[in-house]
Amino acid sequence: MDWDKLRIFHAVADAGSLTHAGDTLHLSQSAVSRQIRALEESLNTTLFHRHARGLILTEQGELLFDATKSMNKRLETASARIRDSEEEVFGELRVTTTTGFGTLWLAPRLPKLYELYPDLKIDLMLEERVLDLPMREADVAIRMKEPSQADLIRKRLMSVRMRLYATEEYLKINGSPTDISDISNHRLICQSLNSIQVAAGATLLQHLMTYDIPNTFTVNNYFGVLQGVINNIGIGVLPDYLTEDFPDLVRVLPDLESGEVPVFLAYPEELRQSKRIAAFRDFVQDEIFTHRRKMREAAAI
Repeated sequence: MDWDKLRIFHAVADAGSLTHAGDTLHLSQSAVSRQIRALEESLNTTLFHRHARGLILTEQGELLFDATKSMNKRLETASARIRDSEEEVFGELRVTTTTGFGTLWLAPRLPKLYELYPDLKIDLMLEERVLDLPMREADVAIRMKEPSQADLIRKRLMSVRMRLYATEEYLKINGSPTDISDISNHRLICQSLNSIQVAAGATLLQHLMTYDIPNTFTVNNYFGVLQGVINNIGIGVLPDYLTEDFPDLVRVLPDLESGEVPVFLAYPEELRQSKRIAAFRDFVQDEIFTHRRKMREAAAI
């Protein structure tokens, strides 16, 4: 197929209009129309249904558009990698982490990263499933355990512990537990034991459940658990990194916590020289350093 015609087809399919595609491509509507007609003739098929409101892809057009979208994304990725050798930091960076860490810690800090690198495009993939970095399912990962995949550069960022939290309002109404056995008098907000979660969190939860808690509210990620806590549904099992951004949370049973959960940043060896990776890595490390300092200062008060 003619690459130039495919480029024009992609623009038309994306815009849904010959006129709008022509504006994007800096071509006249008639020139765009001729190229589409020529492509349809070469394929011996109709790619668009034409009507007064614009263009709609036919079944064959949808197949071709799926292919050109994939081609376009690969070309953008290749272009970004080529330009990675230059001083500027730009292009798409696919970051994967857990739903809780991504929504509650990372995403609120990304405006600072965009201030530094406005041309960087973050594709944040929140997955409890561990994506395959060597197979390029993502460019960089932040995970709650050390990655086991080969050919990865990995760096330990910090440690997290799961603890019990509630709001001051909830505790005023329902009382504050003074002993772990008192937890049975409260609704526990937590992940289900069947949910994918860090082993240390599951171990703490199993221990709590031995106290015959009659009432629970389970959510499959920590973002949902936090929403339950701040809306006074009960006492929640949450990661300690939340206390910086949610200072109104009150720790319950301060002597009770999970084992240590290591947080690692990892990326493929082949991206060692990537300026996008370096910019993101340095940004996260700086934010972790600031976070640790604030946590130490708060603990000293």
